[in-house]
Amino acid sequence: MEKLAIKGGFPVRTSKLYYGRQWINEDDIAAVEDVLRGDLITCGPKVDEFETALCDYTGAKHAVAVNSGTSALHCACIAAGIGEGDEVITTPITFAASANCALYCGAKPVFADIDPENYNIDPDSIRAHITDKTRAVVAVDYTGQAAKIDEIRKICDENGLVFIEDAAHSIGTSYNGRKVGSLADMTCFSFHPVKTITGGEGGAILTNDDELYKKLVLAHTHGITHDESMMEGAPHEGMWYYEMISLGYNYRMTDFQAALLISQLSRIDSFVARRKEIVKIYDEEFAKVPQLIVQKEIPESDTSRHLYVIRLNFDNISCTRREFFDAMSAENVQCQIHYVPVYWFPYYEHLGYKKGLCPKAEEVYKGIMSIPLYPKMTDRDVEDTVHAVKKVCSYYAK
Repeated sequence: MEKLAIKGGFPVRTSKLYYGRQWINEDDIAAVEDVLRGDLITCGPKVDEFETALCDYTGAKHAVAVNSGTSALHCACIAAGIGEGDEVITTPITFAASANCALYCGAKPVFADIDPENYNIDPDSIRAHITDKTRAVVAVDYTGQAAKIDEIRKICDENGLVFIEDAAHSIGTSYNGRKVGSLADMTCFSFHPVKTITGGEGGAILTNDDELYKKLVLAHTHGITHDESMMEGAPHEGMWYYEMISLGYNYRMTDFQAALLISQLSRIDSFVARRKEIVKIYDEEFAKVPQLIVQKEIPESDTSRHLYVIRLNFDNISCTRREFFDAMSAENVQCQIHYVPVYWFPYYEHLGYKKGLCPKAEEVYKGIMSIPLYPKMTDRDVEDTVHAVKKVCSYYAK
């Protein structure tokens, strides 16, 4: 491919655009510094403050902050009582943690296929994969678009299944007017740097269920409680006394991470608004390009998009995805692939999973790639991304 042409009086782009990037400002830095200069940098008040802020934002009754989105999913499976011999249905087009969380508990991940238009898990495929061993559904809000929550809720209720929403992509998204976080039995967020808000790392589990909340608290703090109403031993010897009443993990979030997230959460509306502006431009521009297929959105989802995924239409384009990917990189627009179907990984192959389990997901995977989308993108960054995509499409057009 030739290099990016000069356009509109601007010089050729020389810096690389990546698919995602955090936005840290001086308020964020001051919030973290304040904690670091204080007495408590972990097990302090900021985690509680962040959990309250998350509940206020999403409408959920309870929130448990943890050290990663993966830990959030693991805790949700523990709270759901998932164990040896159980099955958990999820999607293959996701990060590995959405399925690994079942393996951590000794259960078997079962992969349902996706809707080839919106790329989320297909409720009909969920139904087709339910057995007497199925215990839960982990539905992923891929790219930030809410899965078909009402249909999945109905399936879970009819079959006595726990509904876990993997909302790693979708904080800020609403479904039928309600914020993600208050819809499933448990909802798991991720705060990795490329997500809408970040704590560097971090995650959270939200629930409206009091009993699930108690189990989540135990799961992320070694199974240890200071709550006398939950203790089994007696007598208690003093205020220092605690009991381990279940097997848990050290998945706690630090106070300086929580302070950063509180600051970030105060700006989430502006982050979401900018993401929507960029998505609108992309949708309008790429709808005109026959070499591309644009991800469709269900009307129930008012989406805060974490990823913008383009899909190559191989009927109208002559290159491979790798050639397109490399050509974009040559234009200083660095794409990424989200995701390799989970059961294609060697670890899953060793467990007996075979290619061909989810043909729609595999077909979609062959043509997708994520292009830059993050609030700190300038208008010129967006223009350059659109220009690069269109240029590569034109070059390889059939």
